[in-house]
Amino acid sequence: MTLVRRSYDYSKMEKEDPEEVNHRRAQFLIYKVMEKADSRRKPSFLRVRICRLRVKIGRRLKRLRKSIAAAKVGVYRQVLSQLKAWKRLLGGGETLVTLPHLFT
Repeated sequence: MTLVRRSYDYSKMEKEDPEEVNHRRAQFLIYKVMEKADSRRKPSFLRVRICRLRVKIGRRLKRLRKSIAAAKVGVYRQVLSQLKAWKRLLGGGETLVTLPHLFT
């Protein structure tokens, strides 16, 4: 009796359609996102409060930085006007150093 030998070689697969590959990849990514969304737990009350507090502090710091910058500009203008007044009083002021006009 002759034994029928079966070939256990790998069969050659057809090339996959690129559209099908993209579709399968998109389905996988959607599955992963949905799985991640399901595994998320509700954020704790403390975590939400801390997040709001950080936002509030950030806004206040931003406002403070803006007001400091505006104050610097105001002080610079006052000093510049005082120097101009002194220059006029001293008669021309050829010896004084002229400052560059940054905010005109």
